[in-house]
Amino acid sequence: MDKQFDKIRVVLVNTSHPGNIGAAARAIKNMSLGRLYLVAPKDFPADRAVWRAANAADILDRAVVVETLDEAIADCGLVVGTSARDRTIPWPLLNPRECGEKVWHEATEHEVALVFGREDRGLTNEELHKCTYHVHIPANPEYSSLNLAAAVQVLTYEVRMAALAEKQGAYPVKTQWDVPPAKVKELELYYEHMEQALVDLGFHDRANPRQTMTRLRRLFNRIRPDSMELSIMRGVLTAIQNAVFKFKTATDQDDIGGSKVD
Repeated sequence: MDKQFDKIRVVLVNTSHPGNIGAAARAIKNMSLGRLYLVAPKDFPADRAVWRAANAADILDRAVVVETLDEAIADCGLVVGTSARDRTIPWPLLNPRECGEKVWHEATEHEVALVFGREDRGLTNEELHKCTYHVHIPANPEYSSLNLAAAVQVLTYEVRMAALAEKQGAYPVKTQWDVPPAKVKELELYYEHMEQALVDLGFHDRANPRQTMTRLRRLFNRIRPDSMELSIMRGVLTAIQNAVFKFKTATDQDDIGGSKVD
């Protein structure tokens, strides 16, 4: 069981108050997790974080501090981002119980991240687009604002409940896929490649992108291609780009050959 817990990380993005970092560390340790990633925290390390962590200061000592969300999730095969509101383009959405079960099951196969946003405004749309799923905690609609550490406690509790349920034989044996899902870093490189190929084709205009890339990201996040499938798709994109280049080169040569000199 411990090996699965070791593959699950809690990621806090741009946290303002060090006390919330300490309280989140305490929540993590309460539920048997041990990995905390901090993306550009405003104040860390800090005495207040240690004080709020109580006997979970060891979680803070091992915390990994990075500058960007990309660094925090690059090697993950599953990323779940917390979202407190509806989005213009809906994303695959989990409730906390579904989130706990999916995180626990997939931790047998690869690294998993639970991502929490800023205290005042959560995660940006761009950050949420990097997540495989979103999770929403259905709090009282008349007072739905959850403290950051409380949100961490809710979701890590559900992970622990999924672990205990599996230990008691509540879940059937999961069939392993032949190739693991692509990691976040691989997907980001694919999205960059795909966007450039669409620009080369004249299909996509970076100056007027509309929602093209956002919807394509959602499509591939929903499909969750494995590493081999992604490699095949990148080969297809390269072949398309080569065909476009050859066509443009031949057209340019025809234009030159067909010109008249007086």
